[in-house]
Amino acid sequence: MAFTLDIGQTAPDFNLPATDGNTYTLTHFNSKFLVIFFTCNHCPYVIGSDEVTRETALKYQSQDVTFIGINSNSKHTYAEDDFSHMVKRMEAFQFPWTYLYDESQAIALKYGALRTPHFYVFDKDRKLVYTGRGVNSPRDTSRMTENTLDIVLHALITAQDLPYTKTNPIGCNVKWEGKDAHWMPADACDLI
Repeated sequence: MAFTLDIGQTAPDFNLPATDGNTYTLTHFNSKFLVIFFTCNHCPYVIGSDEVTRETALKYQSQDVTFIGINSNSKHTYAEDDFSHMVKRMEAFQFPWTYLYDESQAIALKYGALRTPHFYVFDKDRKLVYTGRGVNSPRDTSRMTENTLDIVLHALITAQDLPYTKTNPIGCNVKWEGKDAHWMPADACDLI
């Protein structure tokens, strides 16, 4: 089996605390489409593209698309990736997504998260239809020529064939507990 969840596979369930004080499972989200993305507080690729992700989330909010951010980074690699900093970041920026904390990293492993950010789009049956990047220049969106996530969501909403099902996520690797900051699991690999 590949490290990263493959197209057509079902979204793994989770039971994770959120910055809003609640704990969520997959069943709490019943929108037609679900975007789950692995993110964090410190990564320049996340920080560089969060406002484009916000615009995309807001654009599709009224079209039954829900966004969930999951932070799986080890707080021992970057202290600013801990839960208290997640809460502060959401208070400061009021992002239009639920922000979950995967402290054990079990969910990052179930999904096969490679980088921050790494996006997964699921249909109404919670089958994976797209995985990969959000935009093609997340660190500096002034150089962006494509919002891949927007293209995919537009195709889904308008019932067109998807122009992409997989792209390689662009960003920092997930910071795994007890490992060097640049370490990745041996079976982790590019998606295309």
